Amino acid sequence: MNARIHIFVYGVVQGVFFRSNTVSAAKRLGLRGWVRNMRDGSVEIVAEGEKELLEKLAEWCREGPEGAEVENMKKEWERFTGEFSDFEARPTA
Repeated sequence: MNARIHIFVYGVVQGVFFRSNTVSAAKRLGLRGWVRNMRDGSVEIVAEGEKELLEKLAEWCREGPEGAEVENMKKEWERFTGEFSDFEARPTA
């Protein structure tokens, strides 16, 4: 079953290669979407794919890459759109 997840990750999550590692993790899982840094210091992720695989991405986000200190993570389930063809890092918003 395809789904869409919107994740916000808070803590020490910028300057630790969180975006590039998220891209790698998402691509390994076969997910599509994007990740970007936010001006408030958080990271925002939108991903689509099989719900079970999206849950795995969310689990990975709770820890993040080496050097990250995730203090909080929020996830929201949204309607699948199929709009993405790949998973990419986007510029800071």
